[in-house]
Amino acid sequence: MEKTKVFQNKEKQQKIKEVALKILFTLGIFLVYKICTMIPAVKGVELFSSDEAQGFIGIINSFTGDSLRTYSIIALGVSPYITASIIVELLEMDIIPVLAEWKEEGEEGRKKLSQLTRYLGIIVAFIQAIGTTFGMKDQIFQYQRTSFIGLMAVVITLTAGSALCIWFADLITQYGVGNGTSLLIAMGIIISLPGSIKSLINDISGQNVAFAKYLSAAFSLLLFFAVIIGIVFMEASQRKIQIQYSNRPGAAKFRGSSESVFPIKLNSASVIPVIFASTLMGIPLTIISYAGLYNSNPTAYNWLYQIFSSSSILGYVIYVLLIFFFSIFYTFLQINPQKTAEDLQKRGAYIPGYRPGYETEQYLSKTIFNVTLFGAIYLVVIASLPTFATMLGASSSIEVGGTSMMIVVGVAIETWRQIKADAQEQKYAGFLA
Repeated sequence: MEKTKVFQNKEKQQKIKEVALKILFTLGIFLVYKICTMIPAVKGVELFSSDEAQGFIGIINSFTGDSLRTYSIIALGVSPYITASIIVELLEMDIIPVLAEWKEEGEEGRKKLSQLTRYLGIIVAFIQAIGTTFGMKDQIFQYQRTSFIGLMAVVITLTAGSALCIWFADLITQYGVGNGTSLLIAMGIIISLPGSIKSLINDISGQNVAFAKYLSAAFSLLLFFAVIIGIVFMEASQRKIQIQYSNRPGAAKFRGSSESVFPIKLNSASVIPVIFASTLMGIPLTIISYAGLYNSNPTAYNWLYQIFSSSSILGYVIYVLLIFFFSIFYTFLQINPQKTAEDLQKRGAYIPGYRPGYETEQYLSKTIFNVTLFGAIYLVVIASLPTFATMLGASSSIEVGGTSMMIVVGVAIETWRQIKADAQEQKYAGFLA
């Protein structure tokens, strides 16, 4: 008995040691990533100020740890890889039969899809680097003439930087803790947090600071922590559908193992709908801003601004509708009711009160749609909170709500769950125990 306890303690210590090494490895990658954000692709560049980092540009800039603003070698970050992942997921829906076949091949098929996503991510990075570098060459090179070879050198540097980020993400996933891509995005967001805290401290520092400033700072901090608690609660919320198995033996039914649940997360699509909506709203504004439409045709600029800016009433309504659309679309892309109903029927499972097949599919579709509507409302509230918080008197120095906070909290929860699972002591009870 004592030998068994000693063996279990040694096994537990070994697991804790392995998890500690994984955490240290992940932190080491973060350190290298932070160093890369400080290496400029073109020296002395600042594409926009911190106050102008809003909308689509602001989201991409926050994902890269403020690298896009300073145009560092990893200015594109892992965003091309995320775009490639979404493209591959869409093409798997029987649009390209080969990809659909790979998806059904199990582990080997997943390896092929993962490799394809990496290659496609580098291609997307190359296209984005060309669009960014050639489209903003006057701002990047400060209105100095440069050769085509010079521009392509910057493009290749940015593409290589994005490939380096993809490699970092793979290393974290394989040898570190958590999902590498998600952790790098969260890391980029966390990097800018000290700057926000510093700005908040500067607002309330000095001798002649108005009392309203102190109230605004206190309100901001209270709202900040309240939103974090709310996001944790909402991200963990699920709608559990009861499932029963008809082909389980009677002894299993006695123990209650003939019953199971099919969980549907309140926010299955995560922040993807907000990113898509911000992208569709932000790209036209970015194009017309750098095209100089305001000077050439102010009327057309104002008309387009009213449509695509979420700060206007019409633009905000379109923004909300896009979030709802992408929430429903992406959730049904992830949870296919027809396929789920077929899988349940093949395994001899059914939802009590509904016949296997068409009735089960209809019930799943209705339930997923209703749950997703609540999830979309939650996304709209979180995405709109920074603007409304400022209107209510919160300080603009620290962002309250928004996609950035939701990403950081979501990644933190998932990473903690994986660390806990890796460090958890596993006990195996046999017939001799």
